[in-house]
Amino acid sequence: MEDRLKRGLKKLQEVDGKSGDNVVNSMNDIFPDLVKYMIEYVWGDIYSRNILDLKSKEMAVVAALTAMGNAKPQLKVHINGALNVGCTINEIKEIILQMSAYAGFPASINVMNELKNVLKERKNQGIKDCIGEEPTNKVLSSERYEVGLKELSELDSHQAELLNETYKDISPDLVQLIICAQADISARNNLSKRFRELSTISALAALGTAVPQLKFHINAGINVGLTVDEIKEIMLLVSVYSGFPKAINGTNALKEIITERSVKDLCG
Repeated sequence: MEDRLKRGLKKLQEVDGKSGDNVVNSMNDIFPDLVKYMIEYVWGDIYSRNILDLKSKEMAVVAALTAMGNAKPQLKVHINGALNVGCTINEIKEIILQMSAYAGFPASINVMNELKNVLKERKNQGIKDCIGEEPTNKVLSSERYEVGLKELSELDSHQAELLNETYKDISPDLVQLIICAQADISARNNLSKRFRELSTISALAALGTAVPQLKFHINAGINVGLTVDEIKEIMLLVSVYSGFPKAINGTNALKEIITERSVKDLCG
């Protein structure tokens, strides 16, 4: 059986190529033990698992690093990696746009600038990346609320009602904006709902500060086709980029959702 280091080196080369080599070489002179552990754990243990494909993994990681906002060199590596394993330019743009809702506009603007730099570097190297599809469904201003309601109901049929009940007395405008944001972002049809929820779950788990929202999106992810095993894999990725405590907390949130859904099934 291939050892973890050899397996990890192969997977690192497959995903990140030259960008991964640069990260390894930059640290080998000061702490080769860290480099060895990183390759074994990240690439030999986590990335070599096959429950999520590489495209899904890199989308999840770009989302998590965007939300965290403090890992610019690693973002560069993983934007390159995402392009290397089949993500289109527009798919990455959609993930960055979606993260504006969960990490704020400064985080998304900074990462969009990083994407711009990566694409320029790749073009200079003679790499021609696939642009991908543009969204084709244009939502009129007068339709935003109704379209947003429809989008939100596909994630959870009771969420709009819950938002209204919770915030109608203190901030009904917040509810309006949340629902309209579904039309502005989630309704764009050049990224599947599965990829959108996968990315959002990864980002919220990596942030570690929004457990109720994480639980909502775990439930929504299952509703739009993510499997429990795939969400478990997202938490393993989170252990790499945001640490074991957040991966454990995210897994506990998943465990709670599984229990809640089982109870509903039994009562339904």
